Amino acid sequence: METVSRLVSQIASHLLSLNGPRKVLESRRMEDKALEVYDVIRTIRDPEKPQTLEELDVVSEKSVEVQELGEEEYLITIKFCPTVPHCSLATLIGLCLQVKLQRCLPFKHKLEIYISEGTHSTEEDINKQINDKERVAAAMENPNLREIVESCVTEPDD
Repeated sequence: METVSRLVSQIASHLLSLNGPRKVLESRRMEDKALEVYDVIRTIRDPEKPQTLEELDVVSEKSVEVQELGEEEYLITIKFCPTVPHCSLATLIGLCLQVKLQRCLPFKHKLEIYISEGTHSTEEDINKQINDKERVAAAMENPNLREIVESCVTEPDD
């Protein structure tokens, strides 16, 4: 009986040790996906300033998180930081993030965009707006808003 117990213990230890490398590979894959997402959003231009969201530190690599939902389907969470706590264009920045990612990501995904906690005076209201698909669709039907979004998300060499 002791031999069987030792054998079971060794097999269990071996199986657990195999999970470690798998988790490392999974973590690396999610980091790669997050960098892919960041590469898409970093070049979005601010609606008021000539700089990009990356240059203004509105987004950074740390602001993007990716989790696997299923086979080749991912949950992307972005937390951005407006330049000032009363930024009147925070909703527009969120809209630009939504539009650019929907257009540019080559894999199936669910998108959640939030203002970083404590960085805007009305973050809760804005978070609801930028994650409401109907509001996003309605905003993109407005020709003036659509033109602003297009100017922000279009790459300089497009």
